[in-house]
Amino acid sequence: MQDNTKTLLSGIKNGDHRSLAKGITMVENNMPGYEDLLMQLEDTHNARVIGITGPPGAGKSTLVNALLNYWIKEGKKIAVIAVDPSSPFNYGAILGDRIRMSDFYNHPNVFIRSLATRGALGGLNPKIIEITDLVKNAPFDYILVETVGVGQSEVEIAGLADCTVVALVPEAGDAVQAMKAGIMEIANIFVVNKADREAAETMYRNLKIMVHERAHDSKEIPVIKTIATEQKGIDELSAAITTFLAEENMDPGKRAQLMTEKSWQLMQASKMKNTDKNKLKALLTDAIGKPGFNLYAFTKAFEEQNQ
Repeated sequence: MQDNTKTLLSGIKNGDHRSLAKGITMVENNMPGYEDLLMQLEDTHNARVIGITGPPGAGKSTLVNALLNYWIKEGKKIAVIAVDPSSPFNYGAILGDRIRMSDFYNHPNVFIRSLATRGALGGLNPKIIEITDLVKNAPFDYILVETVGVGQSEVEIAGLADCTVVALVPEAGDAVQAMKAGIMEIANIFVVNKADREAAETMYRNLKIMVHERAHDSKEIPVIKTIATEQKGIDELSAAITTFLAEENMDPGKRAQLMTEKSWQLMQASKMKNTDKNKLKALLTDAIGKPGFNLYAFTKAFEEQNQ
């Protein structure tokens, strides 16, 4: 089995998209050999991970498509991991094939993979850490991770990405004022997309004021206006990403903290991997109809029986 994974990893490192697709499928579905494959990964920093997050309707997919257009012309190699909302019944990705990116599906310098959240509360795929590390072993310049934009995904992506771009639209209006502090903390770049719409200028100015007030002695977060459908502002966004990545110099303490969080999540996932959700559902179906049902007592008993 180890020889097979070595051959597969060799294909991934050589830029074979079929090998990468197979490796992701193995990891995502806990298929035989996936742990051997992960154990052989290198801690590479060649490909930089860029998170694109923000609320639904912010045009994240269109932004990704516009960046692909721009970077392909610069000769870059890019992987896109698009995390889609999934059906709670079969865990399949609802948005599926990413219609807007269809121009790039057969491009030799682009790899696109849609992943379902599979019920993950934060809006990211539960195997996103492992899958991203796998893709980092392939010869890409950039890895774009686009989130669903719900729950805590905006904050989660910060632990995964070298640069986090938060996309917003003018319609958000005063919602920006009530934005979670966590979003302000994790954004490295703000994008006001669909900037040709009414209220775009007002939102842009409000964001500029907010980032200025929070900057103190540190550098202000860039705020960029784009119309992604028309490729407007994408050159400025690309320049801001490049500048941030060039200036980023993660101190050892922060790197250790991020690695601690990743390791913690991997251990939590490992503890749950033998939990049969269908068995849990069957037992719950029976239990909830009985008098005195208590979810917490039931869960504690289930955990003790499945340790």
